[in-house]
Amino acid sequence: MAYTRGVASLTQLNRIFSPPITLRRFRQNHGVKSNFRISCNLKFNYSAAKFRELKLSRSVELDQFITSEEEEDEEADEIGEGFFEAIEELERMTREPSDILEEMNHRLSSREFQLMLVYFAQEGRDSWCTLEVFEWLKKENRVDEEMMELMVSIMCGWVKKLIQEECDAHQVFDLLIEMDCVGLKPGFSMMEKVIALYCEMEKKENAVLFVKEVLRRRDDDSFGYSVVGSEGSRKGGPTGYLAWKLMVDGDYKKAVDLVIELRLSGLKPEAYSYLIAMTAIVKELNSLGKTLRELKRFTRAGFVAEIDDHDRLLIEKYQSEIISRGLQLAAWAVEEGQENDSVIGVVHEKLLAMYICAGRGPEAEKQLWKMKLAGKEPEAELHDIVMAICASQNEVNAVSRLLTRVEFMESKRKKRALSWLIRGYVKGGHFEEAAETLITMIDSGLHPEYIDRVAVMQGMTRKIQRPRDFEAYMSLCKKLFDAGLVGPCLVYMYMNKYKLWIVKMM
Repeated sequence: MAYTRGVASLTQLNRIFSPPITLRRFRQNHGVKSNFRISCNLKFNYSAAKFRELKLSRSVELDQFITSEEEEDEEADEIGEGFFEAIEELERMTREPSDILEEMNHRLSSREFQLMLVYFAQEGRDSWCTLEVFEWLKKENRVDEEMMELMVSIMCGWVKKLIQEECDAHQVFDLLIEMDCVGLKPGFSMMEKVIALYCEMEKKENAVLFVKEVLRRRDDDSFGYSVVGSEGSRKGGPTGYLAWKLMVDGDYKKAVDLVIELRLSGLKPEAYSYLIAMTAIVKELNSLGKTLRELKRFTRAGFVAEIDDHDRLLIEKYQSEIISRGLQLAAWAVEEGQENDSVIGVVHEKLLAMYICAGRGPEAEKQLWKMKLAGKEPEAELHDIVMAICASQNEVNAVSRLLTRVEFMESKRKKRALSWLIRGYVKGGHFEEAAETLITMIDSGLHPEYIDRVAVMQGMTRKIQRPRDFEAYMSLCKKLFDAGLVGPCLVYMYMNKYKLWIVKMM
């Protein structure tokens, strides 16, 4: 027959195979016919004359899997009589498949075994035989890379068909168990492929049911769990992978709800799934922050009305609820991953990111110290961001504590940290403190960025209402002029009491 070549990528699960029905395999005594059938639509790319020599009641068609490597090499592609005899024996089921294959082993080539797999996988044939043939080949160590890819493609097609026909989750899982039983070990997680298929077909609710079935079977310990992976999975097992898929699609809240719902229903998700759900919370808070900033821009432009107190309370309530769910997930993650230091460290990172996105300075600062105590040193930029948030809220003590580390920094790093501090003060409208920080930078020989100088000067100009405000503004102007950062300034003011204008060139 033709040679198996160029098997399409296994990630393209929309293979030409189309199985229906219940995918259960039963070990039977010889003479008892298996009722395990899976329909497949296949195309066979070979001459009709040779194909009719198969003497089979139904035509076989193959596409993509079996093509002729070299048309001129027809002799190498010939099917031997042993192939037809093996097919007939297996279909009669008068003996155990392993006995038939053992007897015919020396008469069958790898190409004939590949064709045999495809033949039994086609519509109307016993797909049970496909599994039996592959299992025997696996035991005989006759499964090469091409044979594995062919069988994986067949199984992927069966999975896809089950999902398309709205089969129950337990049927899909049973097929994965069958794969495990016959020794089918692809170089990727079939469990993840199943979940990905559900999502690609817009059947996310069915994907949730499948994950529940997986966790239920795992807890019952009635089936092997190796087929669906474990905590070592890069996405955290079935729960974590589905939550990750939902998060990638932008369904942050659904990802969080999934993990919490499974936990509260008594099914224990993997520890890493809690971390993925916490990542979804961080993204939800970040998305909320961006929306609020956009709303403020529209308000300033006069496109929408300002947020009233009622709406402001609703926003704060929603943010608080999200954070409380994040704290619950963190507690579960710590509980499940007590012996895993990496899990504990990531929990602190996620909590810190949550507080930063929510703009909660004091809580973020506490989380920084907790990370240090846990032996996980936060990145320097995280310190700067937290310090800026605390500065915007005028948390004097927190800013003072965070500033202690700045004194021992080299110039470039120190300038960056103080720039963050200035921007935090400016965002919170604390321009006097921003001006003091600006002067501190100049005294230290650090030239503040132009945008920071302008922001502080403009803020100070708007606040000149009292004598001390004016003096602070004048002091800042003089400091900038002496440092060569601004040109001469024309300063003027009007004294109502004396009806006097005072103009001075600086």
